[in-house]
Amino acid sequence: MRVAVVDIGTNSTRLLIADVDGAAIEERVRESTVTRLGEGVEATGRLGEQPQQRVFATLERYAAQIDAQRCEASAAVMTSAVRDAANGGEFAAVVRERFSLEGRTLSGDQEAAFTYAGATAARPPGDATELVVIDIGGGSTELVCGAAGELGFFTSAQIGVVRHTERHLHTDPPTADELAALAADVDAGVRAAVPDEVRERTQEAVAVAGTATSAAAIDLAPERYDTNAVEGHVLSRARLDALLERLATLPLAERRRVVGLDPDRAPTIVAGVVVLSRVLDAFGLGQVQISDRDILWGVALELAR
Repeated sequence: MRVAVVDIGTNSTRLLIADVDGAAIEERVRESTVTRLGEGVEATGRLGEQPQQRVFATLERYAAQIDAQRCEASAAVMTSAVRDAANGGEFAAVVRERFSLEGRTLSGDQEAAFTYAGATAARPPGDATELVVIDIGGGSTELVCGAAGELGFFTSAQIGVVRHTERHLHTDPPTADELAALAADVDAGVRAAVPDEVRERTQEAVAVAGTATSAAAIDLAPERYDTNAVEGHVLSRARLDALLERLATLPLAERRRVVGLDPDRAPTIVAGVVVLSRVLDAFGLGQVQISDRDILWGVALELAR
């Protein structure tokens, strides 16, 4: 069955068109556009007009591709920025009516479940490793724990790269004090969101979405993004420190030129690497495996069912 999933996130709007057969997914189209829908929501509580128009322009392109691929089912999922904004419901209605997409504003619990399903879809059945899936978004971070394909503890923490960049990083490049305040904020957020016993029993971490895949791509430094190289790439905690030291000392204009980094992600990548590093520390883990299989895969599997 051919399905299309659009993920309208706080920082990016993404498209997956895939053929789904049981638990097997063959990707036909995958695209990501940084639209920064959540820009300003932290301060105003509302989705701004310009950010909305950026998303709508992207959806015009995606809708044309969905039609051309003759998809049998399609859905648009909306997460933190739309949940949090006072005018999120109005935005979701436009998505449904203008683009003929089944628009779903996911709760944090739903977002976590779909993310876990996607991230673990290709793991061996019955793998009993206690796993945390880390999905760092623009406005929230999903931390989803489980084993053997079964969801255990999960939470949606109000920690995000757009939210925390706007909250803490006001200097270009950021100061040491700003970075320390950001790290302390993330530490407190993770401790409050995840019980000690859950963090202590977790054995491995898989990170999905733009921050994680961008960090892997910077580490690999390919001429162009290669999903096959990124999938399964391992970043040690020490390597994340080295990436942060490099990125946080560069002014934004130079950060945009870093090989492997989408220039549109340059404004938020520093906060993203801090969040990923501090989450690993909170769980007592020394490395993380990167995956391109995330909420898009999880929703695609559900659509096909």
